[in-house]
Amino acid sequence: MERVSSALKTGLLAGAAAALLPAPALADTLIYNVDGLTIDEKGNVERFASLVIDDDGTVRDILLRGEKRPTDIDFSVDGEGRVMMPGFIDAHLHVMGIGFAALTLDLSQTESLEEALAAIAEFAEANPGRPWILGGGWNQEKWGLGRFPTAAELDAIVPDRPVYLTRVDGHAGWANSLAMQAAGVDASAVSPAGGRIERLAGSETPSGIFVDAAESLVTRAIPAPRAVERDLALSKAQEVLFAQGVTAAADMGTSIEDWQTFRRAGDRGALKLRIMSYASSLETMQLIAGPGPTPWLYEDRLRMGGIKIYLDGALGSRGAWLKEDYADEPGNRGIPILTPAQLRNTMSRAAMDGFQTAVHAIGDAANAEVLAAIEELSETYEGDRRWRIEHAQIVDPADIPKLAEHGIIASYQPLHQTSDRVMAEARMGLGRLGGAYAWRSVLNAGGRITFGSDAPVEPADTPAGIAVAISRTDANGEPFGGWLPQETVSRAQAIAGFSSDAAFAGFAEGRFGRLVPGERADFVLVDRDPMLSSPAEIRNMTVLETWIGGERVYKRAE
Repeated sequence: MERVSSALKTGLLAGAAAALLPAPALADTLIYNVDGLTIDEKGNVERFASLVIDDDGTVRDILLRGEKRPTDIDFSVDGEGRVMMPGFIDAHLHVMGIGFAALTLDLSQTESLEEALAAIAEFAEANPGRPWILGGGWNQEKWGLGRFPTAAELDAIVPDRPVYLTRVDGHAGWANSLAMQAAGVDASAVSPAGGRIERLAGSETPSGIFVDAAESLVTRAIPAPRAVERDLALSKAQEVLFAQGVTAAADMGTSIEDWQTFRRAGDRGALKLRIMSYASSLETMQLIAGPGPTPWLYEDRLRMGGIKIYLDGALGSRGAWLKEDYADEPGNRGIPILTPAQLRNTMSRAAMDGFQTAVHAIGDAANAEVLAAIEELSETYEGDRRWRIEHAQIVDPADIPKLAEHGIIASYQPLHQTSDRVMAEARMGLGRLGGAYAWRSVLNAGGRITFGSDAPVEPADTPAGIAVAISRTDANGEPFGGWLPQETVSRAQAIAGFSSDAAFAGFAEGRFGRLVPGERADFVLVDRDPMLSSPAEIRNMTVLETWIGGERVYKRAE
């Protein structure tokens, strides 16, 4: 990491260890010769040629081409004609999940069960000292398996240690027999409310798959990471995100352990990422923040302002709560994790103290229930609440106009659309997809949307997210013309969705997100102009440098 300061003027470079220490004061800096993009108050893209950064890391001025450069500058940087954009803001991810995923077994690239089993065996052999084999990213739909994997298949390759692997969506887990034994789970185990233990056909024996709330039956037996391991995971997460150009993110489901990890990093000057934190529970929210949202800490790098609430599961594990049966599993409508009363009580308890609520809802029944709860609670809790619905993947078309009421923000993850397309058609049937990933319909109805990745479920790949948002096609350009192409958004809307709109969704507008005077100087330098590039070209965009608060935190190696 490097900082634009007087130290750089004498040729000193900050080493890796310097990231652990408080950084020196910034100098007034001019970055000139850039093809700059900024977001105006209406969400439109405007151009500029130079950026002036004040000594406190905020934007002092932006200059158009031909405007005279200021003379009271301590340091100047030639942008070499590269494209400068507001730093990418991911409106929905899991910071510590990204870090731990990078340190454990990743199965997201496996194309078959056989390939996954080989990767698990190789990882176990390479890590003989690990008491548990942990990881995730598997997807039986991608494998074309037609069923869930089983404990017996894990037992055959790792018979000596417990194994627990989370499905790509985070809503199901795959355990071997030793993991279930360690957790005390056998044929007498009962599926908890909001969860399901999958059983072997014709018996009560657990198959090794645990859906939604049932995951806790096994995960409670997994040894908790130590503080030093958490610190390493956060460092790794920041490394991953900065290389992707992500300068700020909404952390969905922050635990007390996560928060303390963020605070330790902030206290020693190592927290560079801006984190808009949403607590994992009411208890966590109250323990951390007390009677109301915390102030912004560490120069606008950390704030707990809300709570993440789960109402249903995911389509892939058939846990999403639907109004009608799954097309590929008659008799199953998914799993409502909370009762209507529990949902309203949780949202009300948060709202009464000024916390923002972010409710996970994927199925059309779940989305309808959240909309009904917001309608009721808005009679009591007035003002600028910005009720968030996370994912909003399958919405009954009749309910879409309701997403424009009461200041609701629909928080979408574009890469889910391409990853889930074929599976969504199988789960729902083609006739029930009119409100699926309905980005433009929400905007046309007068609603507000924002974009994120849900990393590590999907990569924190903002360029790919922008490409999907404007095309509804995957990395191979399929399907031709886009999937439900009437739901694409414009380039400006996609960029705003990953910057200014994402800041607004987290009550951070005016602090960062637009790259305008008075806001933090968070930006990326990239190798192409997303306003002039095709979706395929945008998807292949390279992040060259990432800057946060006037500090360069990432530079791509030559």
